[in-house]
Amino acid sequence: MEKTTNFDVIIIGGSSAGLSAGMCLGRALRNVLIIDSGKPCNQQTPHSHNFLTQDGSTPTEILSIAKEQLTQYKTVEFLTDLAVKGIKTDSGFEISTRSGKSFLGKKLVFATGISDSMPAIEGFAECWGISVIHCPYCHGYEYKNEKTGILANGDLGFETAKLISNWTKDLTLYTNGKSDLTAAQTEILQEHGFTIEEKVVKRIVHENGQIEKIIFNDGAEANLNVLYARLGFTQHCSIPEDLGCEMTEQGHIKADMFMKTTIPGIYACGDNISPMRSIANAVYNGSVTGAVLNMELINESFS
Repeated sequence: MEKTTNFDVIIIGGSSAGLSAGMCLGRALRNVLIIDSGKPCNQQTPHSHNFLTQDGSTPTEILSIAKEQLTQYKTVEFLTDLAVKGIKTDSGFEISTRSGKSFLGKKLVFATGISDSMPAIEGFAECWGISVIHCPYCHGYEYKNEKTGILANGDLGFETAKLISNWTKDLTLYTNGKSDLTAAQTEILQEHGFTIEEKVVKRIVHENGQIEKIIFNDGAEANLNVLYARLGFTQHCSIPEDLGCEMTEQGHIKADMFMKTTIPGIYACGDNISPMRSIANAVYNGSVTGAVLNMELINESFS
């Protein structure tokens, strides 16, 4: 296995959070390697919103600009590959990749995101990020006042319906089976004019990811323009947990306000530590990570 010289920092994940951390560290003259497999979770999303100066740009455009700007920092290197293993060493960490390469670094940053758990509904995955969406702050304005559905149940369905009602009143909560709403929650939603549908969703009819209607198990149909869904997820990368990083009850990597995990020398930033899934939050996370990590390296050089 090929092994290279030491880096100050190895960043695993080259989307918004990883590139933001890389820029901060590059400007601090740190030798950085960014390993990325080239499959961001938002690659299917046609437009990104609620990010100053880039409102309406595609995720690909935003990442392309970020990578181009990072190339001016000569101490930052990029590698298109997949990190598959990490071990603790006497001087830091060793990361191995799918192609058989191995790299040594004093510190690690995981900006690896999460993998959404898609329900067994035909057409759902093809619409995810286009007209089946998770965040009204990212996409709600584009679907304001339109015929809207929410795929959720129980407390999550109730709270999501309250939230989405800010953007539209033409709202149906699809519980995808028997409702788990309390009697009080049901009464509140109905008082606000919302429909609650308990039929099981079988299929989404769409045109290039844009919903036209949904089909239920009994063959009934419902026309719809947009569907909000709160999905479960798994970590996109298992290396942090393999190295001993603690996880939260929700399944995120446990990190403090400075993006430090529970393992010294390992940081995490972006969607893998926070339910606030947005480019703006990821960029903020990455910037904090870079600054705090650089200060840690400085302090160690004076110890």
